Amino acid sequence: MDIHNDRREYLLSGLTRESLAEDPMEQFEHWLGEAKAAAINDPTAMMVATVDNHGQPSQRTVLLKQFDQQGFVFYTNLESKKAHQIAGNDRVSLIFPWLSLERQVIIAGRAERVSTKESLDYFLSRPRDSQLAAWVSRQSSPVSSRALIMEKFSEIKSRFSNGEIPLPKFWGGYRVVPERIEFWSGGAKRIHDRFEYVKNDSGQWQIERLQP
Repeated sequence: MDIHNDRREYLLSGLTRESLAEDPMEQFEHWLGEAKAAAINDPTAMMVATVDNHGQPSQRTVLLKQFDQQGFVFYTNLESKKAHQIAGNDRVSLIFPWLSLERQVIIAGRAERVSTKESLDYFLSRPRDSQLAAWVSRQSSPVSSRALIMEKFSEIKSRFSNGEIPLPKFWGGYRVVPERIEFWSGGAKRIHDRFEYVKNDSGQWQIERLQP
């Protein structure tokens, strides 16, 4: 398969220093709002990159479920590969690949567990089948067939057939506290616009243009 000539020009928009909000979370909210308004698939989907104890990076897609001045929150099985890797090295990277808008947001920071109350509040807001699925999967562990998973799902559904489904002890959330946030916008002739917010020692955000 010949793919070395697969390319296109990025002509939708650019990014200037004057157009940026002084606060990166405000800028992120603005771009996320435009991604949602554009009705692109899964605008809250983000890649989470972690590193194991051998230095091997791993990436996977999760959904952003909350963001504010404290950081970016996602939920997962606390016995998963990503959770074990975060326990060993809490430095992570996120990327929002809004490719149809010719935009990306790249975040570097540290992951920390959210409170049990935050996890419970979100868990109870999920559809019932999603709550059941959290109980079923030993995330990242091998399984011989999908049929075994569905059999476990039926068992769990029967077990919790009446009343509220409790929060599993092995399920919860992480907040990625950002230290750097880059906003990337495609440009013609591969002269892309990149601006990075970096938090200084006094906790203030500084903005720099990066070369493409």
